[in-house]
Amino acid sequence: MKKRFFALIVVVLIVSMLGACSPKEDDSQATEDGLQVVRVGVAWNEKIHSLIQAWQDYMEQYAETYGPENGIKFEFIVNVADGDATQQANNIQDLINQNVDIIVARPQDAGTIGASIEAAEAAGIPFITLDRTSSSGDPTTHVGEDSYLQAETTARAFAALLQENNVEGKCIEVQGDLLDNNAVLRHDAWVDVEEELSAWETIVAVPTEWKPEKFYSGALNALQAHPEANCMYVASDFTFSSIENALQAVDKLAPTGEANHIWMAAEDVNPQGYEAMLEGYIDVGTTWEAYDVSVQLVKVLTMLAKGEEVEPQYLIAGRLATPETVDSLEYLYAKEYAD
Repeated sequence: MKKRFFALIVVVLIVSMLGACSPKEDDSQATEDGLQVVRVGVAWNEKIHSLIQAWQDYMEQYAETYGPENGIKFEFIVNVADGDATQQANNIQDLINQNVDIIVARPQDAGTIGASIEAAEAAGIPFITLDRTSSSGDPTTHVGEDSYLQAETTARAFAALLQENNVEGKCIEVQGDLLDNNAVLRHDAWVDVEEELSAWETIVAVPTEWKPEKFYSGALNALQAHPEANCMYVASDFTFSSIENALQAVDKLAPTGEANHIWMAAEDVNPQGYEAMLEGYIDVGTTWEAYDVSVQLVKVLTMLAKGEEVEPQYLIAGRLATPETVDSLEYLYAKEYAD
């Protein structure tokens, strides 16, 4: 009797120890079809721009087919921080408390997102930064676009365009938010190509913090202070109407071919930029890819769900666009989404 009782205790202890040591994925649910259910928490910093909605839509659509092909059913739990870094940190903590399997976040503040990455790591949850990198801690991996290559591609094409038209460029640089690594890399590439090719001189740089009102006021002040300016580099065309209004105020909103045209390079080909390029106001830009980035994200989510190793980062290359070529580009989200 004592031996049986002792054996029973041993069995109970072994079962308890195995349960305590089970990895997180062993507790995952399964669908009726036998698919592994993977819950992905998505923490957007904001959703003002249509690009973010496009990322989410493409991600969810691609996951519907790619997931089951790999034995997985993805469930997305989405929250939005409305441009508030503290709120985003709280939102991510809420996802941790819900015990999601993976967290994806587009950081509002690269300098503070590291605390959320650390909290997720402590909970055993892989953390992916999307589009914007972290400067305060390394995530499990990063998925986004190569913003330096994007700006370099645009700048080299712009240099060739100015040279073909015998234009000695006197350019205004309208920067992004220099707390965003994407904006920093775009600025760096613009400066590097300027120094290498000498196709233009940047006569003034305008900071904007990605705020539409600063795109307008900064561009207007620069145009008024520098009437000799004949070209511009705009770090993103998501609010290009602000640039158009500034140009119109000084009578320089004109398409290519007209005497008062300002030669224009602008990144991303967002909906406003797409329309401006079709109208001839923007001469060249490189796309900020929504579809390809979303596809890569789903593939990385699948690798993590399967316990596979991932690279530190996955960067997508954009595509050069001009008024002549922009409509021929496939999977150009700006054709489908309006601001």
